[in-house]
Amino acid sequence: MINKLVGKIQKMNAPIVVGLDPMMKFIPEQITKKAFAEYGETLEGAAEAIWQYNKGIVDAIYDLVPAVKPQIAMYEQFGIPGLVAFKKTVDYCKEKDMVVIGDIKRGDIGSTSEAYAVGHLGKVQVGQNAFYGFDEDFVTVNPYLGSDGVNPFVKVCKEEKKGIFVLVKTSNPSSGEFQDQLIDGKPLYEIVGEKVAAWGADCMGDSYSYVGAVVGATYPEQGKLLRKVMPKSFILVPGYGAQGGKGADLVHFFNEDGLGAIINSSRGIIAAYQQEKYATFGGANYADASRQAVLDMREDIAQALASK
Repeated sequence: MINKLVGKIQKMNAPIVVGLDPMMKFIPEQITKKAFAEYGETLEGAAEAIWQYNKGIVDAIYDLVPAVKPQIAMYEQFGIPGLVAFKKTVDYCKEKDMVVIGDIKRGDIGSTSEAYAVGHLGKVQVGQNAFYGFDEDFVTVNPYLGSDGVNPFVKVCKEEKKGIFVLVKTSNPSSGEFQDQLIDGKPLYEIVGEKVAAWGADCMGDSYSYVGAVVGATYPEQGKLLRKVMPKSFILVPGYGAQGGKGADLVHFFNEDGLGAIINSSRGIIAAYQQEKYATFGGANYADASRQAVLDMREDIAQALASK
């Protein structure tokens, strides 16, 4: 799957992933009104609104970007109906030939970690049959419990030719409380980066590993260091747009081949119509606003890389 991701990035000239992180306040009135008319102001109504909102965005952007990243918590808050909307979103994006990165941030050990890996990336055995559960192409993984928590995901990645992105240096302001702590003179995030490189060394695609890393756009200097520590790992870069990151901050996340990173924007794209810059689209044309926001982001990144 890493080969497919790299190929689509090259073909589209767009190292971009759109975070499908829906919130009810983002969803235009015409969508919620129709969903509530059919299902009431219920969990089922909210899930239907989320699904229709996502579908509109995906229809508007699937020819521009290679990947999407649904954040599962935004769906889990609506219980089982929300998880159904998550699964419908994953399946629809795959029908559009998009790469799906499940933002699940799982991190546990033993049989629990194995179950997470199977449920999201692999197949679960039911009698004589085996079934995919959520069936994302990549997922995000929390490495805090060490190799015991990561190895079950690596095993499934090898079996299914899928991938993971391990949290290394996250974009949130308090990430340094743990991630910047020095151990024998090295910050913890660098040590985790070294482990990511090691986990991925025998788990390679054509040019990049199945084991990638999450490094926030809000920390470009750390990104520069980590790019050297993990030369064969793709870096998923959150924090663009709404969290303050911009194209000029991103150049160090890429390798000399112009690859090696994929930049995430979530509400900056999916709720673009609520921004002053795109307000003329209005809620009725929210998906067109998202498309324009993608085009603008793609241009911003291309200009930054051209001046590298």
